[in-house]
Amino acid sequence: MMNLFAKNLLACAVSAATISTAYAADPLQVYGKLNVSAQYNDVADESETTIQSNASRFGVKGDFDLGNDLQAFYTIEYEVDTGDAEKENFKARNQFVGLKGNFGLVSVGRNDTMLKVSQGKVDQFNDLAGDMKNVFKGENRMAQTATYMTPMFGDFQVGVTYVADGDSDQNAENGVSMAATYGDADLKQTPVYAAIAYDSKVKGYDTGRATIQGKIVGFVLGGMYQQQEKIDSGITDNGYLLSAAYGINDITLKGQYQDMDNKGDSWSVGADYKLAKPTKLFAFYTTNTWYDSGDVDDSYIGLGLEHKF
Repeated sequence: MMNLFAKNLLACAVSAATISTAYAADPLQVYGKLNVSAQYNDVADESETTIQSNASRFGVKGDFDLGNDLQAFYTIEYEVDTGDAEKENFKARNQFVGLKGNFGLVSVGRNDTMLKVSQGKVDQFNDLAGDMKNVFKGENRMAQTATYMTPMFGDFQVGVTYVADGDSDQNAENGVSMAATYGDADLKQTPVYAAIAYDSKVKGYDTGRATIQGKIVGFVLGGMYQQQEKIDSGITDNGYLLSAAYGINDITLKGQYQDMDNKGDSWSVGADYKLAKPTKLFAFYTTNTWYDSGDVDDSYIGLGLEHKF
């Protein structure tokens, strides 16, 4: 049923994007990306090769001018798993509707929490085997949320996400995720991006996070410190992440290391080769070490292609 709906949604979106309608002031944008890699995976002392889909996705989004400096906006996005043998390869991502104006913006629906958003672009191996979510808690996309973000005050912005106790991952508890950010996460408008964020009772954890990333003599350097506590456990874990990237013409070299108490550590190296603005080749090597499994190392080698549309 989910697959049928998602396929119909895509067909309708493409038709709507190519046919002029009476709602010309409500432009609908179809967007997404395919990110697929050929990988050799050595996990729990067993090896296999895979053609891996790395959070490939498609979606539709748009906005509508309501007048009086007020706009409605929306996003409906699905992950597409190209490697799912059962063909049940659609998974819900961000899906929300909202209003924005001089007061800031408000949105309701399925959405990333403010703590997750606050990471910016510090994770150089996002969606791959070295993704920070494999070591750190807090990378949450929750089903029942309401989010408010203030207008920009210079380069500062504050946001808060309320997670309803009706969300099945909330164990009948309301949760709150909040963040304050400075600068541009893409580092195009400001040379530095920084954020502090906190989750209270979100998906079973209280989590605090501080993030910084900036450009220094051609390098993009990033760091994160995180403290996380499983609710009612009394155990607090601390961790950190360091990342770096350096561009040489169309090639970007990348490296990353992260560590979390009682969980494990991860290090990754890789390179991206830009073929055109929407298309790149990439390669990576990642090793994840899990402390609770006798320091077992899982390793991944991948070569892939990404195209955005």
